[in-house]
Amino acid sequence: MRSKLKIFTDFANSLLPHETQYLLAIQQMADPIKLNILQQIDENCHSFQQPRPYDESIDKRKYSHLKAWISKQLQAIDVDQDFAWMIELERKISWDIISPAEEKELLKAIRHYAHPRFHFIKFYEVIRLYRQFLLIRLRYADHQLVDDFLQQYKLSYEHAMLVNEQLHQASKDIIRHYAENTQESIQWEKWLTDTFYDEKLDGLNRYMALIRLIFIAFNYNKYGQIQQMFQYLSKAFGEGKYYSKRILLNYYNNRLLLHTRLGELEQGVYYGHLSIRRKNHDYLFYVNNLCNVLLQMGQVSESWHILREALPSLKSTHNYHSRIGFVALYMKTLIMMGEYEKARAYGEINLNAYKKEILRYRWHRFFSTYLECLLLLKRYTEVTGIVRKYRLVEKERRYKSRSNYLPTIAWYTSMARYQHGDLSFEELIQEFESNLQEEIANKRAIYMNLMERLKTGFPELNQQLMAIFD
Repeated sequence: MRSKLKIFTDFANSLLPHETQYLLAIQQMADPIKLNILQQIDENCHSFQQPRPYDESIDKRKYSHLKAWISKQLQAIDVDQDFAWMIELERKISWDIISPAEEKELLKAIRHYAHPRFHFIKFYEVIRLYRQFLLIRLRYADHQLVDDFLQQYKLSYEHAMLVNEQLHQASKDIIRHYAENTQESIQWEKWLTDTFYDEKLDGLNRYMALIRLIFIAFNYNKYGQIQQMFQYLSKAFGEGKYYSKRILLNYYNNRLLLHTRLGELEQGVYYGHLSIRRKNHDYLFYVNNLCNVLLQMGQVSESWHILREALPSLKSTHNYHSRIGFVALYMKTLIMMGEYEKARAYGEINLNAYKKEILRYRWHRFFSTYLECLLLLKRYTEVTGIVRKYRLVEKERRYKSRSNYLPTIAWYTSMARYQHGDLSFEELIQEFESNLQEEIANKRAIYMNLMERLKTGFPELNQQLMAIFD
């Protein structure tokens, strides 16, 4: 039977913990029933199990009023809504169609401005455009107000623009380090840290600095500072600062990545579930990150459910990095379910359809999983043929200097040759070791991780390899 409160329940289930934390902090409700409902919303939004149902005996108008109040409060602090308002004003000023009511609202925002606004750069640029609109119409009093604002915050604007440009320069080094390992990025750490903690700077630049610091943390496996910054940001979110649903979802995804790197998988999964509570442009990326951790934890059915739910988003995405990552996870989940042939067919379809994109984006993730599937199906000739055709071992060696480098494709190729009779067991071990970095000490753990993936298909080889390290 359809719940009488389905619309409200769906709305409540879309809320996020920092949103309800803020709402509870600002509420001044005289009605204890509404307050109890708000507290229940907060309780439910922290849980990923079946939420506690809302009392249908309560007057539905209370739910309706509470829903409207929540929406109004969150919209009032939403920096994305604020940016959309500015963009619309910019359009209307440019086309000379701004209404008197909209002008009144803008002039009020200037009079009551509290620096720094999250989107300060855009706000300043809209006001600069508005100054011209006023002057040509001989509106001297309003022009004076606007001109005074622009003069007062001119240096702040110029500084914000310089920081924004510097962030772009930092991004080049940081992303090149992350994606190609051909550039150092640690030299940006102090400047980005100072930028993040500069409370006189606009929120957008500060948040962008944090995102780049997260990349640096992953590049160098340095996480202590990022943990402190997340605590700082979490407190700010709870106070209604820097808020938008989009930013919160991104924050939760970054918490997932951080906790995963720290080995705190349960905590990571908690934040991962929060990150996919609402679909946006990055939804597929967040799904990939969550399902990757779920598979590490052996929660195959949960991963399968989330991936199936995300399939419509896959069909519409133009982000090939996320698409190929999704395909690899879809194959991996099928493999872990024992559906090797379905995984192979899905990989083959995508390889034929997106060959160029796969070779450009996340080729190692895709081919590692696809070759694993072929190995388990004992299609050894296909493994060696694909590796040779796309020169995968050579491509893999280019990433040997990475801290998380594992020569998975080289190992799979050696296993295929061994199973095909082209290598002896001794030669197989020799090839395994020759492809492993010398500085990696715990080889037994690495081999165990490799064989864990393939144990169902090669139990005897698994035993032989493990015996070497006993």
